[in-house]
Amino acid sequence: MSAQKNNPPPNPIDACVRDNLEAFFRDLDGQEPHSMHEMLIKLVEKPLLEIVMREAGGNQSKAAEWLGINRNTLRRKLTDHNLL
Repeated sequence: MSAQKNNPPPNPIDACVRDNLEAFFRDLDGQEPHSMHEMLIKLVEKPLLEIVMREAGGNQSKAAEWLGINRNTLRRKLTDHNLL
């Protein structure tokens, strides 16, 4: 097996998330974080929805398909993020 298959090149989104999480922990300066999963999902989900909806031309069915979620779930998430 080649080294290429064992170690795929870094993904730019992955690198961005890693860099920002490392900065987050540095900024905590020894304090313990709380509810990180919820915080990160909220921070990532809104721009994800904004960009996908823009690229889908506002078509919720297409955007839901691209995201791999039900259109009703997408609509709820758009409402939750005040994007409707």
